[in-house]
Amino acid sequence: MKSEKKVDMSGLSREEKLKYEIAEELGLLDRVLENGWKTLSAKETGRIGGLVTKRRRSLNREEQQDQ
Repeated sequence: MKSEKKVDMSGLSREEKLKYEIAEELGLLDRVLENGWKTLSAKETGRIGGLVTKRRRSLNREEQQDQ
């Protein structure tokens, strides 16, 4: 049985939370938690970075529309 490693999301910035959420959506979170971010390929980290940017822009647009 594999032990579950949890990340304390309360101490993370909004951007860090997004990184972990996207890594989970892409099925990479287990690898990140076990071995760290350095074990991901350039393609995988680029994918995460691109999705973080896309989601951050979307969130910023929503915040501006709410004002």
